Amino acid sequence: MNTLLAFIAIFSVLVFVHEWGHLYFAKKAGILCYEFAIGMGPKLFAFERNDTIYTIRLLPIGGYVRMAGEEPEQPTIRPGYEIGLVLDEKDTVKELIVNNKSKHPEAQVVQVERIDLVHDLFVETIDEDTGELVRYPIDEKAFIVQDEVAQIIAPWKRQFGSKPLPKRAMAIFAGPLMNFILGFVILLGLSLYQGVPLSSEIVINVKNSPAEAAGLQDGDVITAVNGVEVDSWKEMTTEVKKYPGEEVSIDYERNGEALQTNATLSQVEVMPDEYEGFLGVSGVTEFSFLGSFQQAGNQFITMATSIFDTLGLIFTGQFSLDYISGPVGIYDITDQAVSLGMLTVINFAALLSINLGVINLMPIPALDGGRLMFLAYEGIRGKPVSPEKEGAIQFIGFALVMLLMIVVTWNDISKLFS
Repeated sequence: MNTLLAFIAIFSVLVFVHEWGHLYFAKKAGILCYEFAIGMGPKLFAFERNDTIYTIRLLPIGGYVRMAGEEPEQPTIRPGYEIGLVLDEKDTVKELIVNNKSKHPEAQVVQVERIDLVHDLFVETIDEDTGELVRYPIDEKAFIVQDEVAQIIAPWKRQFGSKPLPKRAMAIFAGPLMNFILGFVILLGLSLYQGVPLSSEIVINVKNSPAEAAGLQDGDVITAVNGVEVDSWKEMTTEVKKYPGEEVSIDYERNGEALQTNATLSQVEVMPDEYEGFLGVSGVTEFSFLGSFQQAGNQFITMATSIFDTLGLIFTGQFSLDYISGPVGIYDITDQAVSLGMLTVINFAALLSINLGVINLMPIPALDGGRLMFLAYEGIRGKPVSPEKEGAIQFIGFALVMLLMIVVTWNDISKLFS
């Protein structure tokens, strides 16, 4: 149960921060956002605020922000359609009723001659009594009501495509950016809480750990791991991480006396099928903001670049599906993190957040990086890719990503039972 709660909490926070980045900068640019959703599937909860519907959905595996102009969200109203118009005291259209007009006795039923819901915002109809053409202005925040569901209209000035290229790019880039910021803030918070290790002097912080089993004690100073001399905490942990599940020699000093012992390291899964050695010790630390900031920065760079080591295996022919993971695999790693304590869970959340940002910036259609790629192409070419071509490429990219997710999930499930 703890694992499930941790998994849902981590994913929800990461998705919320990512999508909030898109939402915030889109709204700052004046783009209408129809929906801000956390999760996928059926709605569990929804409320409306400032023209945006905020929803929580059943499956905690993603989220999205629907921006006006990115897809044809509005019902189509063409000349010849019979619709209902709800007018205010100035005869400005506040609602356009597409069907079920009998449920709206306040609406004036007309036949559309001409209509523009994007640029000039008007609807024209023939007056039945005089036979004259009548034009009604449409409020820029009018609603189209179809099947009793109201959808606010999206004038051109509130659509994604109407905004300058830098603002559109920022609205897309903001999602990964927020994940990077969240990851760094988590790492900084952990460093401020735990302190920054000063040397390779250790404190046993896990009972029945490999360090305790090897006879190490608080205050021992580790000087070498498997024959490799270490002078700092970072050097010591770097060497320990190289030997997950293996027996290593540990040289150390105790009260000025040089000693040696062997320790069989535990292994911790930090990425799908990627393990690190674990000794079960912490360092003697100092607490300073500058030191914590520097340590968080170093950890951030390490986490952000580690994914490229895995991707590099594609070009060496060593890549395997075991190196990537979907929700099932991440749930399994979350379970291992929970067993090691809350600080490990929080550190894992930072790793996931940073990796989510990196992956989303890859130039793959259907991801943020793919959308930025189209904007970059527009900036170089001077005009955007046609909506039809971009839509087709994005659809193919989305289908391939979904296919990959299915394959990866199946692989994750197979590993659980192997």
